[in-house]
Amino acid sequence: MTDFFDGLETRTDDQRAADLASALPEQIARAKTAPGFARLLADIDPAAITDAQALATLPVLRKSELSRSQGEHPPFGGFTVKPAHGFAHVFQSPGPIYEPGGTDHDWWRMGRFLHAAGIGQGDIVQNCFGYHLTPAGMIFENGARAVGAAVLPAGTGQTELQVTAARDIGCTAYAGTPDYLKVILDKAEEMGVTLSFTKAAVGGGALFPSLRKEYADRGISCLQCYATADLGNIAYESVAMEGMIVDEHVIVEIVTPGTGTPVAPGEVGEVVVTSLNPDYPLIRFATGDMSAVMAGASPCGRTNMRIKGWMGRADQTTKIKGMFVRPEQVAALVDKHSEIVKARVIATRVGEMDAMTVQIESPGGDSNAYARSVAEVLKLKGAIEVVAPGSLPKDGLVIEDQRRYD
Repeated sequence: MTDFFDGLETRTDDQRAADLASALPEQIARAKTAPGFARLLADIDPAAITDAQALATLPVLRKSELSRSQGEHPPFGGFTVKPAHGFAHVFQSPGPIYEPGGTDHDWWRMGRFLHAAGIGQGDIVQNCFGYHLTPAGMIFENGARAVGAAVLPAGTGQTELQVTAARDIGCTAYAGTPDYLKVILDKAEEMGVTLSFTKAAVGGGALFPSLRKEYADRGISCLQCYATADLGNIAYESVAMEGMIVDEHVIVEIVTPGTGTPVAPGEVGEVVVTSLNPDYPLIRFATGDMSAVMAGASPCGRTNMRIKGWMGRADQTTKIKGMFVRPEQVAALVDKHSEIVKARVIATRVGEMDAMTVQIESPGGDSNAYARSVAEVLKLKGAIEVVAPGSLPKDGLVIEDQRRYD
């Protein structure tokens, strides 16, 4: 395996700027052919948008606008350059939000991350990202194909069968959320089964240092990426494990939350991403995630900008067990039961696993019925605590993340 996925990763600053000066105007012009962007970029001359400073003058596209537009112009809201039937896949994420997908070589650019994680020809990847409706499973499978690895499309759940398959097939690499690998390894120990995992490529949740160390102690090198269903891979770790290197086909800006104004270098702000994907040219798409730019380049030799990784949400939206929980979902939960006054979701860690508790202000009610509603509306199971009306803090929080990320 070569050190780098391709020559783009080691470009000089001048080379990268020159390539961007060519690619960015082309992408802006392409975006203007999509009805959604035609309105947002109506007065923009693509030829004038040649660098990050010029890009920062354009409006920010927020997920709420994307969702609203998709309701009016299904399924993609007019933000793609071809119709839905022109894509290989159409996915649905919670919201619902619909995303297109392609099967072209490394359409989501995940191969770059898998290569950095040491995965390639000769590896069999146990892909434990979901294949049902949401795109994560296909995103990582597409990346595995790009680096020449075979894939066991395992999805989630049925852990005992996952252990058996990993043993029988001889899976050497894991792809999935950070904590599910531990579930598999612990189940394997319980079954007296020895597995062959030596590499792990994870995303969809925080990789806590203690969990990474536990994997290292078991002989597994675990690296993480930062990706979204809309954009694909945004940034990724290399073996240097010093921040996340921005992918070569996106432009990342860190802005003051709720605005499009870039923060000073090194300051924490909201991640705004422009994708150079010609099929889905998202321009200044606000992720709602917080991060910060790191000074200098990675010791691994990759020269693109680095960010510190995921540092929380600009709003109260929180990722638990790899799934986003949004304030509007909590509101929908309250609306399902007339006796509920208010509710609060609390994210914690139990051992190395995410845990969710839902506190419900109610004069009574059936906690089992509340648990069923939580699973239905939040798409996750959690502990239910029924508390008396007036018990919850009056601080405006409906989602509280008590996990530590240091």
